[in-house]
Amino acid sequence: MITIRSENATTAIIIVHEIYGINDHIRYICNMLSKQNVDIICPNLLDTEGYFDYKQEHLAYTYFKEYIGFEQSVKQIQQLVFLNRYHYEKIFIIGFSVGATVAWMCSELKQIDGVVGYYGSRIRDYLHILPNCPVLLFFPKEERSFTVKNLLTKLQGKKITTHELSGKHGFSDPFSSQYNNDSADKAYCETLNFLMKYSL
Repeated sequence: MITIRSENATTAIIIVHEIYGINDHIRYICNMLSKQNVDIICPNLLDTEGYFDYKQEHLAYTYFKEYIGFEQSVKQIQQLVFLNRYHYEKIFIIGFSVGATVAWMCSELKQIDGVVGYYGSRIRDYLHILPNCPVLLFFPKEERSFTVKNLLTKLQGKKITTHELSGKHGFSDPFSSQYNNDSADKAYCETLNFLMKYSL
């Protein structure tokens, strides 16, 4: 787990990692967000030492699916929310890939003040979710396993904000071959604006 405390922080952000675990990208985003005078909490959902390399994508996905899964991950994040709710004025969840889907699944909790999800492709399997907090979702224009525009159409009417940005799954990860600098910058700026808007 990564925990970064800021002096007199009244807001906490729970970061939910991808199938790879707490890798360089997740450490990078935790450090970046910690500069906003917030506390950062990033649990290790994999419950293992180290993390999977990007070349181990299939192995990482199989491990997550067989030993972790979305339901267990949601319970772990919900527990963190309940444990920390009365220590902060605001609690946000930011997730990446499967972490974004986990964050989306947690959005029904009334104890959460906002959710941000980056390329949560499996959100398409949980469209019954009705968020009880503001939600901001980013998707790439290109996805291997589904058509992004179809998902965006299905998400309409749920009182959430969505952005379709140039690039592929992983566009915000500077350590990935899929990194898209322009889209990463746009998404990060929108994320900061979202946090400032709903942490007032």
